Amino acid sequence: MRTSALIVAAGRGTRAGGEIPKQYQPLLGRAVLSWTIERFVRHPAIDEIIVVLHPEDGHLFTEHCSDWANDVIQVAGGATRDASVRAGLNRVSGDRVLIHDGARPLVPDHVIDGVLRALDTAPGAAPALPVSDALWRGDLGRVQGPQSREGLYRAQTPQGFDTKSILAAHASVTAPAADDVEVALAAGLPVEITDGSEDNIKLTYPGDFARAERLIKESTMDVRTGNGFDVHKFTDGTAVILCGVEIPHTHALLGHSDADVGMHAVTDAIYGALGMGDIGQHFPPSDPQWKGAASHIFLKHAADLAREHGFTLTHADCTLICEQPKIGPHTGAMKQEMARIMGITPDRVSIKATTSETLGFTGRKEGIAAIATATLVKA
Repeated sequence: MRTSALIVAAGRGTRAGGEIPKQYQPLLGRAVLSWTIERFVRHPAIDEIIVVLHPEDGHLFTEHCSDWANDVIQVAGGATRDASVRAGLNRVSGDRVLIHDGARPLVPDHVIDGVLRALDTAPGAAPALPVSDALWRGDLGRVQGPQSREGLYRAQTPQGFDTKSILAAHASVTAPAADDVEVALAAGLPVEITDGSEDNIKLTYPGDFARAERLIKESTMDVRTGNGFDVHKFTDGTAVILCGVEIPHTHALLGHSDADVGMHAVTDAIYGALGMGDIGQHFPPSDPQWKGAASHIFLKHAADLAREHGFTLTHADCTLICEQPKIGPHTGAMKQEMARIMGITPDRVSIKATTSETLGFTGRKEGIAAIATATLVKA
């Protein structure tokens, strides 16, 4: 069964304000209509997309939605919404059609899926939300009385139909209709109610754009978590460097660099969250220039790399595993130094320590291990 999406975008949208129709106004740097088209281009069940445009808006579509020019069929609309829908329906080749408002750019996949499932057994289906607020009747700015909300729904799109049935319904329409469900009902075509979504808003007023931008940012947020683990054994010396702080001790830590096991673990956690390997790939131990290098070079590189890729480092957590030296007295200074290097505030850094209860190489005081987790967020 072939499925078509018919996006109606021929209106003027004057209530939204602006110098151009609302479907071409920017939403996080892209036209509203571009976001709407993308929802259907990316949906695996959609076989063709028809976009109905105002006859004078061809240049606006070319300017603001050119990325989708090869993915859609452009049709000139009519003087009314009904006429525009009929113009689009005449180009539909699918057995069933989803008719959608061009100013609803955030329709979730599950709303589309729900309509398509209903069309497997019904000639018409449309998403809606039950009215939950109290309702009044009013006149001249005053409440005239309550209105029952029983059985009332807030209509959304896409509204789906058997193509031949909705074509026949539109052919018989004699009065303007608010939407295609009204056209279908007037022709005696039953329509099932499917689940709508609060995110599936129609941009009507200027304030709707800010809400839509918030929803897009929330839905496109990229949260990454990476883990790091490192081990260094003790060698002759009088101090160890842990998380950027030098601590007097009976031994030093052995490594190609300064052997800061805690900083290495956090660095690898950041690289891990980015999917970009580990310290050894960025700073090969075979390269003599990193012999004895300060580990803050590696950590700063990882943090800078995260920022270059659009991420914010929101948290880093490091656990040092050793019997000696005592870590507790130094965690405050460690947090400050790690935060400084990573370019974040100390409250986003956690440094803690534990022993291995005298078990294993750390229990035998042969070295120190560290595990770390880093969280990156791209909004």
